[in-house]
Amino acid sequence: MVYLIPTPIGNIDDISVRSLKLLTEIQILFCEDTRVTKKLLNLLSTRNQIKFNIEQFISFHSHNDKKVLSSLHKDIFEKNIAFMSDAGMPCVSDPGASLVKYCQENSIDYEVLPGANAALLAYSSSGMESSKFIFYGFLPHHGMDRKNALNEVINLSYPVIIYEAPYRIAKLASELAEVCPKRRLFAIKEATKKFEKKFYSKTEEFPNFLNSINSKGEWALVLEPKVKD
Repeated sequence: MVYLIPTPIGNIDDISVRSLKLLTEIQILFCEDTRVTKKLLNLLSTRNQIKFNIEQFISFHSHNDKKVLSSLHKDIFEKNIAFMSDAGMPCVSDPGASLVKYCQENSIDYEVLPGANAALLAYSSSGMESSKFIFYGFLPHHGMDRKNALNEVINLSYPVIIYEAPYRIAKLASELAEVCPKRRLFAIKEATKKFEKKFYSKTEEFPNFLNSINSKGEWALVLEPKVKD
């Protein structure tokens, strides 16, 4: 059996009781980053006074997933196996989808546990009243790909959720302020953590907001849709 286990996106107490119980039974753990996962497990073990008996940690991320899967022997799936990304839900702007597909193609039982997700948290926090939204994730980093993606985002008919890294958030703020200055924007950084910050106003005001705070940290943004004529 293969389990995909979500991890807290900031506050460690957001791990579920079910996830903790399951982790005590796991023998082999696939991790986006083994160092990050081991640190998290140590904290969970200490805080909850439980012991994990994981026999093997396997690095599994977007740059090596195909190689890892091709090297596996089916006997490995007779053990209890799980995958954990660094933060949030596996397969949502995180590795894991190739493992799900592998299980489907090889008739291996798998289960995805529910858990913390930055996109849904951001949308729920935005106050935008729409029964529909679009999750876009990260924009391309450079050139025409980024320009075309940004153009697509600002012309969508529903609120759109965007992720951005701390070292590119100022660039995105400037771009949004230029192409749609009067559009409403909700942005949250370091969600569920001690230094969480929220912004809700027009995009033209977002650059100044960033200049007034420490903008380091992962960001999730919800952009108001284009008003239909």
